[in-house]
Amino acid sequence: MKFEKIAAPKGVSEYAPPDSAAFEWVRQSLIDPAKLAGYQLIELPVFEDTTLFSRGVGESTDVVSKEMYTFEDRGGRSITLRPEGTAGVMRSVIENSLDRGQLPVKVWYSGAFFRAERPQAGRYRQFYQVGVEAIGLDDPAIDAEVIAIADRGFKKIGLKNYRLEITSLGDAKSRAAHRVDLLKFISTLTLDEATAARAAINPLRLFDDKRDEMKQAMEKAPLLMDYLSPESESHFKQVLAYLAALKVEYVLNPRMVRGLDYYTGTTFEFVHSDLGAQSGIGGGGRYDGLMETLGGQNLSGIGFGLGVDRALLAAKAEGLIAKSAFSSDLFLIPLGDNAKGAALSISAQLCELGIVTEIAFGDRALKGAMKAADKSGSRYVIVLGEAELASGQVEIKRMSDGATSSVKISDLSGFAFDK
Repeated sequence: MKFEKIAAPKGVSEYAPPDSAAFEWVRQSLIDPAKLAGYQLIELPVFEDTTLFSRGVGESTDVVSKEMYTFEDRGGRSITLRPEGTAGVMRSVIENSLDRGQLPVKVWYSGAFFRAERPQAGRYRQFYQVGVEAIGLDDPAIDAEVIAIADRGFKKIGLKNYRLEITSLGDAKSRAAHRVDLLKFISTLTLDEATAARAAINPLRLFDDKRDEMKQAMEKAPLLMDYLSPESESHFKQVLAYLAALKVEYVLNPRMVRGLDYYTGTTFEFVHSDLGAQSGIGGGGRYDGLMETLGGQNLSGIGFGLGVDRALLAAKAEGLIAKSAFSSDLFLIPLGDNAKGAALSISAQLCELGIVTEIAFGDRALKGAMKAADKSGSRYVIVLGEAELASGQVEIKRMSDGATSSVKISDLSGFAFDK
């Protein structure tokens, strides 16, 4: 019987070797600045109670109204694959009483997220993010630190063709004053039923509408930045001053509205100029009130989600990804069963020392094994046969130029493998 091949679901981003090495490098580059700033790992469930997202993210958002993967489990509970990370972090912080200890709670996370979007380059139904959350204090210096961590991640990759756009969505007093005039303006527009319903829940959503006709209609809409309370304005000015001190460049964008309803105050997005329509490579903001909405204390927080997939596309667009991103330090070619056993032992010892070591399995002929060593991108190669085992001495060949050195097998752990 011949079985048909099974393909991955449409719109899923997956990374197989050798591309997976570049993906891993980008992801780790985005994680490292958070760890160096004292943020600790929080590992979250891939699925949550649907109410967490409908209440926390906001029912007027496209994420909740159109894009969530929601299903009923065997117990009749409504479950949703996580479309974003902040709500899950907040639920975990409340459930584990982290908010009752040292503040701020500073955590980072990474993993797959899911949205039922129309797939295209840089826009996937399963995508990967690195996120950071700092919860518990309303301090503009924390806002600046969080933004700087993201900026350092992109700089560590080597990205240059991106910009940071930033605004303030104000406090409750600011938004209440703005809402009155915004609703008056919206009442003069001719809206379809779905858009009108979305505006009734959260009129700011219309600034995020990507349709050309809506962009044009909202050109003269009142901007929230013009309605900031003295407290909000002072907070935002301090954030900008701290960013300037950190030498983080930014562009003010008073029309920015992120796609999630919980954002308040400082809000930001990183945009890459080489990615076309899907130019956002990460963003975030402050979310006063989210913890209380989810049943916790009335504590503020700020965080971001950075797109690993899009950061990888940006790195490729800027020519930062080498064709062969993976390279082992040593490729062992054993000739015979005795040599194979010795190769396994040598490899185990070197791996414990952090020396990336591969073995030519499958009893290949020497010529075929050398071709495999060349294709692997390994820096050095050793042929291990009965003669080498008897003498305890091997010839180690540098693949870049063919230069050889004679080394005792017992001294391999001290060999200076070029990194």
